[in-house]
Amino acid sequence: MKFVFDLDGTICFHGKPVSENLLTSIEDLKAKGHEVIFASARPIRDLLPILHERFHHYPMVGGNGSMVAANGKIISTICFSEETMAATGRLLEAFNITYLIDSEWDYAYTGPTDHPILNNLDPLKRAKNVELHKLSSIIKILILTSDDRKEVLKRLSKMKVVVHIHGDEGIFDISPEGIDKWSGLQQLGVKEREYIAFGNDSNDRTMFQHAGHTVMIGDNQQLKPFASEQLFIEQDIERKIINRLDKLASPHMLQI
Repeated sequence: MKFVFDLDGTICFHGKPVSENLLTSIEDLKAKGHEVIFASARPIRDLLPILHERFHHYPMVGGNGSMVAANGKIISTICFSEETMAATGRLLEAFNITYLIDSEWDYAYTGPTDHPILNNLDPLKRAKNVELHKLSSIIKILILTSDDRKEVLKRLSKMKVVVHIHGDEGIFDISPEGIDKWSGLQQLGVKEREYIAFGNDSNDRTMFQHAGHTVMIGDNQQLKPFASEQLFIEQDIERKIINRLDKLASPHMLQI
């Protein structure tokens, strides 16, 4: 069986790396013959620092599906078209939008200096924060603030993009048309109903829709209709996840 894990809010919390206890439990999955894939909204650049280096060769989906890595190398990158970026640029200016925009490696950030997203942004300081026009191959756009959030979303709905709204955070991210975590998993050869998914947010929806079994961490109303089971975030959430992994890894679960 394949196990697919979102990261932030699912197996790592408050911007901290995945704990050694959870990493050991994930290694136990491998020892029992299962496959493990990480699938995050983070670009690969920001995904690696929250995993111990012994996991860096695992298959990964980054940027909500716009980047795919295997055996320690990026094997696929899907970017916005020039036409879409031109339209997005006009939108950014018209509504005084602040943002985090990622290319394959470097990024452009115009948000507040104390925004929580900075806790997750390039923690190893390997990339550069540059002006937007200096970026090429843009893979993801995160909208932080704007003059009219509702109107921005309305206009985005008419563009060839995928939008994920993070209700609790008041922000939303944008991916190229047809790109999501499920499309990224398909590039890794993952088949429908042949994996177990762990996630917590709206950008995990397509990953949940095509899974054989799903575990939602927390209580996201957009994701809840697609969850097979739910683990509430409490002080002992890591222990609960480890217990579920132990049971889901048992031989009878291979029939999912």
